[in-house]
Parts: sequence; structure tokens; C-alpha cells
Amino acid sequence: QVLLVESGGALVQAGGSLRVSCAASGSISSINVMGWYRQAPGKQRDWVGSITNSGRTNYADSVKGRFTISRDNAQNMMFLQMNSLKPEDTAVYYCTYSMDNRSYWGQGTQVTVSS
Repeated sequence: QVLLVESGGALVQAGGSLRVSCAASGSISSINVMGWYRQAPGKQRDWVGSITNSGRTNYADSVKGRFTISRDNAQNMMFLQMNSLKPEDTAVYYCTYSMDNRSYWGQGTQVTVSS
């Protein structure tokens, strides 16, 4: 019912910045939570952060102070601004959308941080 498409992944150098985006479409509820997860090669998928429809955010300790999540409800867009990137941030980044205890996932976008 909800389609999510991530974009903006790229190869960047350590210490650099990058913004990835998520576009949502379909049966969008005015009350929802969107978030970002990431999965490194051979590792499980980890939670990065989340944002409510009202703009309240929460972040994993590993990215706190470096990453910022924002959203534009008028465009049904969510963004992840990544600063001071580290090689350990290398992963496929996934967008997620939750409503009524149901979650939807995007296809992911690759972020690679070189040393």
C-alpha cells in the first residue's frame, strides 16, 4: 500500500557529508513514523533513527550528533543528512514507514565511505 524509494547514495571520503532521500507514495496516513535503517555487508540491519509525523526524532548512539533526519510532509519525503562520515557508516541505507503497527520498506541505497 505504501511505496518507498531511496536515493542519493554515493561514494564519499571519510569526514565528508552526504544526504540521502526517501520518497513515499500510496496510502499515506497523517499519523505515522518514518525511519532509517542500515545494513553493512555480512551484518544485520541496524536502526539509525526515526522521525514522527510531527517531527520528533530519535537516533542511534552511533550516529547521534552526526546524522540528522528531517521530513517534508507536503512532499511525503524524508531525508537523512550525514556529516562527519566514517568508514563504519558504509552500508545500504533503508527507508521505513510505519502506521497502524504495519511497516513498509524501501529497496535501499548504497553509501560507501572510503578511508
